[in-house]
Amino acid sequence: MEWGIVLKQKKKSLHHKIWVFFFLFSLFILLFLWLFQGLFFDKYYELHRSKELSDIASKIEENYPKKGFLEYLDSLSYDEGFCVEIESFGESIYKSMSFNRGCIIGKGKDTYKSDFVSSNEQKKAYKIINTKFDNESLVYGIRLDKNVYAYISISLEPLDSATHLLKKQLVILSILVLGLSVVAAYFLSKLVSKPIEEMSEKAVQISKGNFQDSFHSNTDIQEIQELENSLNKMRDEFYRTEELRRDLMANVSHDLKTPLTMIKAYAEMVRDLTYKNKEKRNENLNVIIDESERLNLLVEDILTLSSIQSDTVQLEYSIFSLDDMIETIIKRYDVLLGNEDYRFVYKKEKAIVYADKKRTEQVIYNILNNAINYTGEDKKIIIEVTELKDTIRVSIKDTGKGIKQEEMDKIWDKYYHSSKKHRRNKVGTGLGLAIVKNILEQYHLPYGIESREGKGTTFYFELQKGEERKS
Repeated sequence: MEWGIVLKQKKKSLHHKIWVFFFLFSLFILLFLWLFQGLFFDKYYELHRSKELSDIASKIEENYPKKGFLEYLDSLSYDEGFCVEIESFGESIYKSMSFNRGCIIGKGKDTYKSDFVSSNEQKKAYKIINTKFDNESLVYGIRLDKNVYAYISISLEPLDSATHLLKKQLVILSILVLGLSVVAAYFLSKLVSKPIEEMSEKAVQISKGNFQDSFHSNTDIQEIQELENSLNKMRDEFYRTEELRRDLMANVSHDLKTPLTMIKAYAEMVRDLTYKNKEKRNENLNVIIDESERLNLLVEDILTLSSIQSDTVQLEYSIFSLDDMIETIIKRYDVLLGNEDYRFVYKKEKAIVYADKKRTEQVIYNILNNAINYTGEDKKIIIEVTELKDTIRVSIKDTGKGIKQEEMDKIWDKYYHSSKKHRRNKVGTGLGLAIVKNILEQYHLPYGIESREGKGTTFYFELQKGEERKS
């Protein structure tokens, strides 16, 4: 039973299929060759000989009646292997010296002659049986002059020795080709299938979570090299996704656990200790409310990110004042952060944009949240609005430690941190930049990062001008 399963698997393998394909292909070519040799060789030979005879007839016509014509016929018939007879007034005046199996000479063989003479045609071909040698011959009648006729004959059957030699060579050649094709097909199938089989085995390991091995093969086949590069990119993406998944689980668990623990602890405190002390009770209840709000924000961010990624968000474009929106947001942060000494530096610039107002507000909030969490000790955040040729650029800069070059692309991922140690955000949930990226890409808006280590980081994005829409 086990052997049966192994054989069945081998029959389905790429190596086996390639080998069988090349073997059958070689067999088909040989069968076609034998079929052509058996069915069409005689017909092909006849067409070839007929063409030869037609060319000879043209040469004879061109040289008649030049000087030395008969000597020319002797030489031509000897070189080309045909027989020729010339008659005048029914009497033979010349016969070539090449009397081979194609010659039609002698009494009782002149039925075609009387037919040709009576036909009054310039040329006419006849296929007849040469009773002397019992083979088919082709005869060409040519009218050289008013009463002068030439009859050229040539055999339509290959010489027996040549035919036998060709068949023998074909048998030997067929055996050699079939043997070589089997060997070549085996090694070629190995050459093609081995790297693919190795990549298949590594892909299975990756599917089990083993990302240590990379895809590598010692082949110079371009398509396999391209497949190898694509699989290595896929492995890197899977590895990165797996890391992000683990980080996401750890960070979401942390962000859920911390407020839940605090809510539980402060609720018990209110119940057991401070329920009679109004001031302490209100203080503890405010902590519970704040932590509940943090949980609510986390759930909202997860739902927002999910809806954006699933393309279920409806676009609601409108023309609005960007500078008024930014001023309103800064005032809200002043209330939210209270006496924590954060400074928002913004020089108001009149800017009318055409965009989705709600999503634009989300983008600005989330980038500002990131700036608040990572700005330097001076707690300064700089907001700039710049008018470009066709767009309005919004830049938000912090004074923090900056971002390493190799981490630039990664910071847009959910819960990515330059340090693996999770730090609780001052504001936001850790999903902000992922939301920013998805919103801006969904609306096809330019965005990016500029950062130098120790010099802070600038996030920017661009919106379409609204003034042009008004006009």
